[in-house]
This record gives sequence, structure tokens and C-alpha cells, in this order.
Amino acid sequence: MIKIILSDIDGTFLKDDKNFTDLHAKALKAVVAKGLKFVFVSARMPEAIYPITDAIGMAHTPVISYGGGFVLTEDEEIIFDKKIAASDAQGVLAAMSRWNDITINFYTGRRWFVEAIDKRVQFEMDITGATAEVANFNKLLSENIFPNKIMVICEPPTCEEMERELGKKFPALNVVRSAPYLLEIMDKSVSKATGIKVLLKHYGFTVDEAIAFGDNYNDIEMLKLIPQSVVMANAPDAVKKLAANITDSNEDSGIHTYLVKQGII
Repeated sequence: MIKIILSDIDGTFLKDDKNFTDLHAKALKAVVAKGLKFVFVSARMPEAIYPITDAIGMAHTPVISYGGGFVLTEDEEIIFDKKIAASDAQGVLAAMSRWNDITINFYTGRRWFVEAIDKRVQFEMDITGATAEVANFNKLLSENIFPNKIMVICEPPTCEEMERELGKKFPALNVVRSAPYLLEIMDKSVSKATGIKVLLKHYGFTVDEAIAFGDNYNDIEMLKLIPQSVVMANAPDAVKKLAANITDSNEDSGIHTYLVKQGII
């Protein structure tokens, strides 16, 4: 019996324009109304996830943020919080000084710090509904405030170079591009599967009582963990091959399509 629905956000629950379809809003409400858990699993911070449920007119749902590194219940209780180690955080931020025209974002818990609000940061704020705070990163580190995630926004060639060089230099970190212009850095032990295992244990659920929806490479660990894994029609072919099921695209309300077909809603 299914008790929990896990869903990626961008490219899965949201359309490409970062809005959700009416049917996806309806699906989320129907799942919760039946007493099931609906959980967003994303690289986003909580404050970039809650605006979705707010816009649908619902109470907050559990969230798995930072690709599995920060997990909150529906009551916003923190049950997992994996930060980048102090030495790695200091080292990777120092190593970034050799690149120009990059925008560094420092995410810790429910706060997002930048050293200046430039056009790139403003764009992220507009997309996510979250608000960045200006701070000096070295001062944060000196106060023992460490990041769950560091995200760099830069031109694609720079992003590719940084991924390659920082990945070699910091073996304890996961350094990956989530888009041609976005580089995300987290502790290597973190994946969406990490956060899901924590949440399932918290609620006393098994992987067989879950359905997971995803659309991209950073969903692979989640899709491998959950037997009833579902990918959207817009997913790359390599990701489709790893899932048990394929549904309609994010533009065509694929989550709603699948849940109706399975008799969940």
C-alpha cells in the first residue's frame, strides 16, 4: 500500500516556465486529502520550496532540500542536516578566487547568503521566491556557520572548468553542474536517496510504500532506491532506462496522469 509520494520539483512538478499545472496542484491536494505524505525532493532550499505549497493554498509538506542534505517534516522540524566540513568549505571558497565573473551562493539551513545582490542573484530570487542575504563568507565560516550547499552561477565554459578542477581538488565533495551555468557543491555522502532514507525511517515507511517521480540525472539515486520509480516523458533517455515507469511530461501533468492510472487519487 502506497503511503508516501516523492517528487522532484524542476522539470517534474513544475513546468519549464517554473509554474505548476492545475492538475499537478489538484494531485498534491488529493494525495494529502487521502492522508498520504507528499514530499518535494529538490536541490532547492526550503524557502524556495514552500512558495509552491503556499501558491496552491496548502499547509507546508515535508521537504528534502539540498539534494538530500537537509530534511524537514511537515511541522518544519529538522531531522537531518548535513553540512560541508569546515576545511572543505574554507578550501573550496578560497580556490574559487582564481575565477572571474562568478556568483557564489552560500546556503545553510533555511538561509541563503551572497556577497552582493547582482543580476544573477536577483534572477534566482525572482524564480524561487526565496530572499538572499548579503554577508561575508569568511565571517560566516569564522562564526562556525557552514554551508549545506554552495552554488556557483557563471558562464558555461567557466562552469565546466570549475567542475573539473574543483572535483579533482576536493574528493570529499560532490561537484556537479545542474545546468550549463550552475555548479552545485555538497558533501559527497549526500544524495536524494540519503534524505529519503532518513524521512522514510522517521515515518516508519518502507521503500515499497513509496512512489518517486523525477526527470534528470540528479534523480538517479532516488529512482534506484524506490522500486516504484517514475520518470517524466521529458527526461533524458539515459534516465528513462533506469526507472520502472514512464509518465507524461512535466508540461502535461505527468504526476497526475500516473497517480490516477494507479488509482492513488
